[in-house]
Amino acid sequence: MKPSNAIQERVQEFLNKYPPFNLIMPEKLQQLAAQVRVLYLEPEQVLFSQGDARHAFFYVVRQGAVRLLQQDELQEQRLVDICDEGDVFGARALITKNNYASTAKAAEETLVYGVPIALFEPILHENPEVALYFAAGFAAGASVQHGRMQETNQARRGLKSQLGLPLPLHLEDVLAVDTSQSLVTCSPETSLRLAAQIMSDKDSSFMVVVDEQQKPLGILTDTDMRKRVVAGHVSIDDPVTAIMSSPVVSIKPNPHMAEALISMMRHKIKHLCITADGSINTVVQGVVTEHDLLLAQGSNPAVLVQEIRQTKSIANLPTLRDRAEELLQKYLEQEVSIAFVANIITEINDALIVRALQHAESILGEPPLRYCWLSIGSEGREEQLLRTDQDNALVFEDQHAAGEKEAQVYFLKLATIVNELLEKSGFEKCPANMMGSNPKWCQPLHTWKQYFYSWIHEPTEEAIMHTSIFFDYRPVYGDVKLAAQLTDYIYEHIQQERIFLPFLAKHALQTPPPLSFFRNFIVERGGEHKDQFDIKLRAMTPLVDAARVLTLDNRVAGMNNTFKRFEKLAELEPQNADLYREAAMAYEIMMRYRALNGLRNHDSGRYLNPQELNKLERQTLRNTFKPISDVQELLQVRFQLSYLG
Repeated sequence: MKPSNAIQERVQEFLNKYPPFNLIMPEKLQQLAAQVRVLYLEPEQVLFSQGDARHAFFYVVRQGAVRLLQQDELQEQRLVDICDEGDVFGARALITKNNYASTAKAAEETLVYGVPIALFEPILHENPEVALYFAAGFAAGASVQHGRMQETNQARRGLKSQLGLPLPLHLEDVLAVDTSQSLVTCSPETSLRLAAQIMSDKDSSFMVVVDEQQKPLGILTDTDMRKRVVAGHVSIDDPVTAIMSSPVVSIKPNPHMAEALISMMRHKIKHLCITADGSINTVVQGVVTEHDLLLAQGSNPAVLVQEIRQTKSIANLPTLRDRAEELLQKYLEQEVSIAFVANIITEINDALIVRALQHAESILGEPPLRYCWLSIGSEGREEQLLRTDQDNALVFEDQHAAGEKEAQVYFLKLATIVNELLEKSGFEKCPANMMGSNPKWCQPLHTWKQYFYSWIHEPTEEAIMHTSIFFDYRPVYGDVKLAAQLTDYIYEHIQQERIFLPFLAKHALQTPPPLSFFRNFIVERGGEHKDQFDIKLRAMTPLVDAARVLTLDNRVAGMNNTFKRFEKLAELEPQNADLYREAAMAYEIMMRYRALNGLRNHDSGRYLNPQELNKLERQTLRNTFKPISDVQELLQVRFQLSYLG
């Protein structure tokens, strides 16, 4: 039994590193690991073929790699994906019950875990988060191309993306490369001096070395020039053959992106020659570069984040951030999980903030003290899908009075640069000036502790208002230990002051459920938004406030996101689990409606016109309001608010 238990423990430990298994309760995962089958595949061994009936298992790569291949109408196989350690494949059988849409073949010696579908299906139905991970791949637009469904690749894409991990290329897409433009070429006898001059004149970073028939012999790049010629290893008068990369790796015209990407990875190169038949024995027509692949990934959030982080020109940030709106529109139209969408948009916003802070530091010089930039409000909760107004703050380390005053001057300048850059990127400045450029919200750690001490121990209406904003802070950049120290201080004093949470709960009840006695939407009676429904104030804020006070009551620290808070509460309070899950689902639906409304009207999406909603939309929204009244009733009873006055 000991060896068996040891294997089971290793399986469980491995699975717990990867989604969706890391979302499963330990005891359930332990039971699952005990039934996992370990399979060894030799190179080129087929695990299942396209069209095969589904197995009793879906699979996870433990070690090695598995290629997923699809056969087209011409009976030609093409690569649609490569699964490596931790990747799930064969999941289509779990979701659709249909035959396999691709062939799984070992790329090398490979170990895979076979996870029994019969044992996993109850987990899928019992755990909404696990179900979302699998379903997201299909919701993300399981596209039909050339008459074939791409579920297998889409499922994997959904699995990886749900944790905010980089989304892979749309591997089935064709990579269109313009071969009509003149290609920079030279003969093998050309000197490096002349080649450098030609490349400079043509503004090209590479040159293809060809023979008399224009067949490719090698590729010369500016990197080769720097490393070999400028470094003095080769004379500038030597021929290009002295440093060119040869032989070239070639590919046929209009390749699938998977084919180009894998070829570059396999050969550790950044350029592929396009030839008439894909071999080096025909005329070169063009070149696919690594940059071409990056441009083709324009809708890939991982690439967008990378571009934001690495852009040298700060003036590019607003344009880069605009592209996130296109992503948001696509994800919402395809009904992708809001949890996933929120993760992606948060990553993009955080990258923008970090790049802005780095830019500010480059202008002002090294910070005089350690500091931490905090996102607060909806961005602090990782819920800011649309570019609404900014909410942020800055905390820096304690120092003697003179040192703090001098440091604050620096940090106010830094915050001003960041706030202005965020404004240029579409995030309006906070009307209430809840920003790091406000001296009140740019303070040393001990001052922030004083703020929270007074708010907790003297819970006036203004104090409660401030806590509803600042309690949801999230460290984005800098020394996160400062934020951690502040968090520890806050929770210590919440436990000391028993009256605080009831006051916070009372504040959460200020907005009544958003339906009238006749089940009509309670709309604005006058002003600019007359007859419109304020989904933020009347529906979303009550759930945000309730989730906050209930997690504080359960002493849950470091979790700001509203639907994650409700999911955690469902785990901590099984007797109220159904209500909390309904509240989480309701909040996600509201976030989707608000985002769609905002994109449609080019605004914050806060005000909906009930008359523009169809019957199904109105009914769906009405159904989301039910958990509001139920949660508020729970607060009323738990904190005995009828006695609070």
